[in-house]
Amino acid sequence: MINIAILGTGKIIPESVAAIQASGKFSVKNIWARPHSREKAKNLAEKFNIERFTTDLNEILSDNSIDFVYIGLVNSVHYEYAKKCLDAGKNVILEKPFTTTAAQAQELIDIALDKKLYLFEAITTLHQPNFYAIRDFLPKIGEIKLVQCNFSQYSSRYDAYKAGNISPSFDPKFNGGALMDINIYNLNFVVGLFGLPKNVIYKANHGFNGVDTSGIILLEYEKFLAQCTAAKDSGSPSFMIIQGDNGYISANGTPNELNSFDLAVRGAEIQRFSLNKFNHRMIHEFVDFGEIFEQKNYSAVEKGLQTSLNVMKVAEKCT
Repeated sequence: MINIAILGTGKIIPESVAAIQASGKFSVKNIWARPHSREKAKNLAEKFNIERFTTDLNEILSDNSIDFVYIGLVNSVHYEYAKKCLDAGKNVILEKPFTTTAAQAQELIDIALDKKLYLFEAITTLHQPNFYAIRDFLPKIGEIKLVQCNFSQYSSRYDAYKAGNISPSFDPKFNGGALMDINIYNLNFVVGLFGLPKNVIYKANHGFNGVDTSGIILLEYEKFLAQCTAAKDSGSPSFMIIQGDNGYISANGTPNELNSFDLAVRGAEIQRFSLNKFNHRMIHEFVDFGEIFEQKNYSAVEKGLQTSLNVMKVAEKCT
């Protein structure tokens, strides 16, 4: 088993730890929290049978038995804590968004590549078997003409936000907002399939504190257009559609789940695919990370980091 430590005690951590343990690849050995969240760390350690909890980051960074550190902290400190871990020689799994700027992303990547450390972005979309199949089926639908992605769900924190109670997910100081939260999944879907666009435009609705509560990204490629819509202030059915001159691929549901998709080739019967193996969306990514580490498949690390960097370049153009 690969030994891993957890940084953070926020909303995502229970889901992440459950998925990490369910992957069968990692053994969670320690969980770190800031001093004011010590009790949360203790409770999580008890709930998930984690051996230790601590408020001393150096305890984790100096522990030679820890192979990986998973960082599930607020967006604005991803770079800071990932750099501390990489500088200490730790392999890192970093929650999305990877960083807040492309320059930060490049610096982390340079450190990881120089030290041959394993650095992964935990972006569920790119690790679902359905995503791999969509990529492989693209030639069947001909020349791509349009791509549409919509990830819209009324945030559980939006009512509190409207009342003036601002959580980090709606606070520009913490790089909250629709773009750096759920639209990151849309961007990974599009950029993961098609690479960097030649032009990017972002139009957003802004809340009272300037945060983007919903917005639309237009990505211009050489021969087609892609649109990424995300909303935390309203809801609608979520979907992804790739239209070609010989058919289309359509996935209903959110891009972080990507539970199934339809392949519609002109003149043929529509085929539906549901290829994901696990019920929980996060398990596939941790299985992938574990296998890449076990197999010493460093080219897969480099490929993933290029996508993370490309997504940050696009996101930066939207800010």
